[in-house]
Amino acid sequence: MKTTIGLIGGGRITRVFLKGFSNAEMQFEKVVVFEPNGTVAVALKEQFPWIELTESQQKVASQNIVFLAVHPPVMMETLQNISAVITENSTVISLAPKITLEKMAAVLPSKNLVRMIPNATSFINEGFNPVAFHSEMDEEKKLKCLRLLKELGKIFETEESKLEGYAIVSAMLPTYFWFQWQEMERIAVETGLIPEEAKSAVKLTLKRALKLYFDSGLTPAEVMDLIPIKPIGENEAEIKNILNTKLMGLFGEIKP
Repeated sequence: MKTTIGLIGGGRITRVFLKGFSNAEMQFEKVVVFEPNGTVAVALKEQFPWIELTESQQKVASQNIVFLAVHPPVMMETLQNISAVITENSTVISLAPKITLEKMAAVLPSKNLVRMIPNATSFINEGFNPVAFHSEMDEEKKLKCLRLLKELGKIFETEESKLEGYAIVSAMLPTYFWFQWQEMERIAVETGLIPEEAKSAVKLTLKRALKLYFDSGLTPAEVMDLIPIKPIGENEAEIKNILNTKLMGLFGEIKP
């Protein structure tokens, strides 16, 4: 793609995006990254030697497409830092919840503003990434942005008011289950399976269980009734309470 991109923040999601772009063999004129943590910056450069590191947020902001990979508490400060460099032709993509397009537009001179809730599975180009665009964004730049982001997986436009919901039920969803899958692999080995068998059993059962739950035509209750023995059934209420308390509490913190 004949464009330059910049990323403010060199943490996990920047690594996910760069890996996804690399997998897709995307070639940019320039990729500039600002990351204040020297250790993180060096590690990022080692993994992606084709990027350019800079100590200037303004240099990143001078690129055609600018990704803001920073947390909500420092987003407004970041916007202020780059506002003098951003032009009406710049495209700025925020990867953070909470800070709205309206708040971004109040600081930046460009209306080519995008908010995106990124997904870790973009690392393997299978992301589920909702986006919202400023109502006055240039249509050509919007299409260019979509062509770029689709390389990371499924990209779809949604109402801005739904982005924080997607953050809870999609972007962070794997974290509620990954450690459980890991524990099931460990238990499988303890019961006599070798590691390869444990991994295959958990992976394939999960894959087929998802298909059964979502694609069988059965109701959730009917699906769950197919297995009579539920070893942790007595703990379901407790687990549901943890999910509701933790996640709705977090949703309250990240919503605008």
